[in-house]
Parts: sequence; C-alpha cells; structure tokens
Amino acid sequence: MTDYRPLAEILRPKTLDEVVGQDHLVGASGIIRKMLGSTFLPSMIFWGPPGSGKTSLAFLLATLSNAHFVAKSAVTSSLAEVRTIVKEAQALLDSSGQRTVFFLDEIHRFNKAQQDALLPHVEHGTVIFIGATTENPSFEVISPLLSRCRVLVLKPLEDKDLNAIIDRGLSYLKRKLDDDARTFLKEVANGDGRALLTILEISARLTDSKITRNKSGTIPARLPARQGIKRSNSISASDIEEAAQKKMLQYDQTGEEHYNTISAFIKSMRASDIDAALYYLARMVAAGEDPLFIARRMVIFASEDIGLAQPTALVVANAVFDGCHKVGYPEAQILLAHGVSYLAQAKKDRSAYDAFFAALSDVKQFGNLPIPLMIRNAPTKLMKDLNYGKGYQKYTTESLLPEKLKGKKYYNRTGSSA
Repeated sequence: MTDYRPLAEILRPKTLDEVVGQDHLVGASGIIRKMLGSTFLPSMIFWGPPGSGKTSLAFLLATLSNAHFVAKSAVTSSLAEVRTIVKEAQALLDSSGQRTVFFLDEIHRFNKAQQDALLPHVEHGTVIFIGATTENPSFEVISPLLSRCRVLVLKPLEDKDLNAIIDRGLSYLKRKLDDDARTFLKEVANGDGRALLTILEISARLTDSKITRNKSGTIPARLPARQGIKRSNSISASDIEEAAQKKMLQYDQTGEEHYNTISAFIKSMRASDIDAALYYLARMVAAGEDPLFIARRMVIFASEDIGLAQPTALVVANAVFDGCHKVGYPEAQILLAHGVSYLAQAKKDRSAYDAFFAALSDVKQFGNLPIPLMIRNAPTKLMKDLNYGKGYQKYTTESLLPEKLKGKKYYNRTGSSA
C-alpha cells in the first residue's frame, strides 16, 4: 500500500456503474444518468445520511460533464471564499466555456444571509451549485434557494451495499475478513460507507504491525533476519474493535440477542423499573441500534401500556421519535434517555388496548353483524322510510352494539396500575 491517500478517496467511484447503492438516481432509469445523457445539469441539493455518497456523486457529475470541480465545507468556508469561487468560475466560463460545479458540503451550516448570497449566482448559472446536507432541506435551506435547485434524496446504504464496499476495500488491501468481523464492521460503521472504509483501513494497518510469535506464544528475543515483521492477511473482529475504539457487544440486529434486549427494555418500562430500562437502552445504543427503531417501540409502548392513565405519554414518545429523526446519533441518545425515564415512571393502563382486541376478536368470530337501525346513517328519504336513524338519541344509555352482542362490556379499568 504505497498510495497514502485515504482508502475512501482511493476507492471513490470513477463511473456511475461503480457507485454503490442509489440505484434510483444512477441506475438505468435514474435521474442523474438521464441528466448526463441530455447534457443538462441543474443546481441541486443532495439530502442523505453520512457516508451515502453525496460527495462522490457531485465529483462524478463534474467529471462526466467535463466541468471544473470545486468542493468546500460550509463549516469552514466564508462568503469571501464563495465570492472568489464565483469570480473564478465566471472567468473560466468566459475564457474557455467550461462550467464550474461548486459543491458545498453541509449547506445547512450556512445561515440565511450566507445562503441568500448564493442566489444570484445560481439564478444566472455562473456555477452549477450542488449543496449536500444530512438535514431536511425543507427546514434548513431557504425557500428561494430550494426553488432554484432540484432536491435529490440519497437513501441509507443497505446491507448488500455495505458488503459490496467491504469487498472492494478488501480486494484493494489484499485482506480477508471473517463473518463476525464483517458483521461488527457494518454495525460500528452505522451505514456510513466512508466510516466503514476508514475503520477497515486502520484495521489493515494494525495487522501490518503484528510481529510473528514463536510456538510458545511469546515474541522471540531476537528475530531471524528473514523473519522480520509478518503481515497478517486476515482481519479479525478484535482488529475492528481496536480500530473503531468501540467494544464488540453480543448484539446482532437481526438475531436472538436483538429481540432479547428489546424485550427486556419494554418489560422493564412496563414494570416501571427505570434503572433496568435505561440499562437496556444503553445496551442497544452502544451496539449501534437504529434510534428510530427504539423510539418507534416507545411510541407503541406509550399507547399500549400507559394509555389513558397518562395520555401525554404518547405526546412525549412522538416528540422523541421526531427528535431522533431530525438529529440522529450521538444526540439522539439523550432524547431516548429522556423519553425512557418519563415512560418508565408513568402510570400504566392497558384497558383501551385490551378492550380493542376483545372487540376485534368478536369481529373475527361473528363477522359483519347488522348495525342497529337507530344509529345507521339516513341521508335519503328511502332510508328514513326504512327506519334508518329512527329513535336515535345523542346521549342514550342504551347499548348500541349489534343485537347479538347487546350489553357486552369490552372496556374496564382493571388493566390500570399506579
């Protein structure tokens, strides 16, 4: 490995066919492929999670359209730099007719005034502007700029995409990866292709530094001249753990431990054991569980187990889910801890849940029983003549169930607890 560029940079796709994932954009009928085919390249906003390929796609668009490519980050760039880029883009356009793709990463970090400054240059086509963001552009990008750009959504990399990236990296590094190490690598990368390659590269470098040991397992006091340092071609889970500085937990997001942990989490909240609930939450967070999966289960729990005892619990759970969707890790763990603490301490009442499923059982058993005429809708004279709605009283105490179920009680408060 004599190329000292980061592995993610070395393996950056050079053609659309090399792009991993995002088939809806770069596939045979993808909009980016169509744009390049028609030589039409508008200004765009790329919205997607970290490591999903936003920078790579912008670079490819510039390369394949023979445009000059300039990349900056909104975190470190100033308006003065933007003006310089635009001035140079105009000069290049005037002198050679070559257009400039100006890629601005983390566009959401630019304030309103900074985004306003981009408008005339996007409007006049001085640059082909491509902004990238992990945040919802509807909230983070000003409307005038949004209206002048095409928003393209990049999807999170799927398991098959991550495997393809790993295989590409292993081929370049000339290494092997066992199944446990591969699974753990995908977990710690958390869907970020760039992070995945970085961890893989560091792991490979660590295996280069492993010194051959003798049969007793100790390092010889003096190595033979030809023995020297021996490269290990296999990367283990412990190598990934060391490179990522993240402990490998026994937690397979599709296996038994996954379901055991989420089950323990829900049952701890149900028992109002806040300490246990927070512990199992921490287990899931440390293992890289999707925060939206956890928050989704909390929304269900707030309705199923707390219900009418504390209706605001559903409001809190939904707010946690919405917050996790907006901010992601690492901040999402704070929202989750807040929500779990609230739900675990709330009073519990499963009466509405139990009542509904009891009613559902009767629906499945008896089918569509005739609805009493008194509460049927009567929008026409014929229906009124057939006694639809006859005798209806708004606040009657009479049972309004079908005749076969008349007087049956589904709902009671026996499922509630303090």
